[in-house]
Amino acid sequence: MQTFVGMILGALLLGFGVYIYDSMQTSEVANGQTAASHRTIVNWDVADTKWQLLKERAHDDWVRISAR
Repeated sequence: MQTFVGMILGALLLGFGVYIYDSMQTSEVANGQTAASHRTIVNWDVADTKWQLLKERAHDDWVRISAR
């Protein structure tokens, strides 16, 4: 039972965190072309780009650590 409550609480915290993150970002619709580099994470292409960068960084760090 505690596991399910923890999973629900985690999902709610994740949703709240994304909402806060997105509310602090500029909107391309509101601010025109200057906001293109600061789009919100709700856009899946932005999320995919950030995921790819995270995977590349993790791989590079793993190679660096394992080379020791």
